[in-house]
Amino acid sequence: MNVKTKLIDRLRPLMLGAALLSGAVHAAVQPLDRVVAIVDNDVVMQSQLDQRTQEVQQTIAKRGGGVPPASALQQQVLERLIVENLQLQIGERSGIRITDEELNQAIATIAQRNGMSIDQFRAALAHDGLSYDDAREQVKREMIISRVRQRRVAERIQVSEQEVKNFLNSDLGKMQLSEEFRLANIMIPTPESANSEAIQAAALQAGQVYQQLKQGADFGQLAVARSASENALEGGEMGWRKAAQLPPPFDRLLSSMAVGDVTEPVRTPGGFIILKLQEKRGGGSVLRDEVHVRHILIKPSEIRSEAATEQLAERLYERIRNGEDFGELAKSFSEDPGSALNGGDLNWIDPNSLVPEFREVMANAPQGEVSRPFKTQYGWHVLEVLGRRATDSTEQAREQQALTVLRNRKYDEELQTWLRQIRDEAYVEIKLPGADQAAQ
Repeated sequence: MNVKTKLIDRLRPLMLGAALLSGAVHAAVQPLDRVVAIVDNDVVMQSQLDQRTQEVQQTIAKRGGGVPPASALQQQVLERLIVENLQLQIGERSGIRITDEELNQAIATIAQRNGMSIDQFRAALAHDGLSYDDAREQVKREMIISRVRQRRVAERIQVSEQEVKNFLNSDLGKMQLSEEFRLANIMIPTPESANSEAIQAAALQAGQVYQQLKQGADFGQLAVARSASENALEGGEMGWRKAAQLPPPFDRLLSSMAVGDVTEPVRTPGGFIILKLQEKRGGGSVLRDEVHVRHILIKPSEIRSEAATEQLAERLYERIRNGEDFGELAKSFSEDPGSALNGGDLNWIDPNSLVPEFREVMANAPQGEVSRPFKTQYGWHVLEVLGRRATDSTEQAREQQALTVLRNRKYDEELQTWLRQIRDEAYVEIKLPGADQAAQ
């Protein structure tokens, strides 16, 4: 798998089409770009559509299935671009900005996951025909969309303590630590306030898709061609889920399904859904690594430059090495309000809840030794690891797992509802040749 494909798989990139080539030699043969959709205050260009369609074809080819022609994909791809465009416009109006530092950290993480340095990552991208600047733009757009969703969807999801208790006492809650399922889905939508004829038409379509699957049709290809779910262009891939994360009756159906099975179409508020069970995993007890750590955080400000902040962190590091008390210095200097009064003590903490730079230094720090100053997005730190342990799932961990499951269940449902809402409320005019004209 090449680096360009990995980047597409990880980020579902939001790639702008290539700009028109400059120069007299190319000007005579380069076709003019044109608008294929007006989306509120922005547009989708033919070059964007062509680029994304090509990426989808590459992804389908990577999965080993037959690659549909571009003409069969364009409507589905264009709809995806329209919804992404709307989310980017919401981000712009909401003042969401990605700083260069945040973007650099994200790029560094992607390079690290591919086992490369930044320079190696640049070279690999160039080898696969993708410029480093284009890659940065893709990552930036995906980060904006993620933050828009966090603000508009995740923040309005509420899970009560009673819901958590009810879940833990339920049969599904008790099974939460057993199995996980990798799933894919196909959704045939029904319009809001649909009449009986529209519902029957959707049910007929879903039944036809189900029969094709039973006769051996490729699930991923049918998802690309027929599904209205947000993950359609990824072959309907949903990733790993617990049964309890799915709405009824899917949560009950999974326990009796074998790998490779598909469900019959099930009516949901958004339409008719078919699930395929791709893989199973899990079972047994779950151990979690925890680290007892304390730190001192020094932040740059309008009156203290980055260099001065680093120098102060260095001085504190030397004072600790020379015998001064870490906790007392943390109380006096640390600018982390959550831990400063406790002498910088973060208590026992899951490393996965920390930013990568902090997690890496903490992982490499010998117990009882103070780290040299290092930088994260929050400022400059020195830390000391006080202990390490592996713990079985405690009641608190079970409650946190239940909370996460319930939030994820509500998030998936709320996200699909919200995406349909912003699409329905937007002014969209399709100008793609041969496509139905749609405006609202």
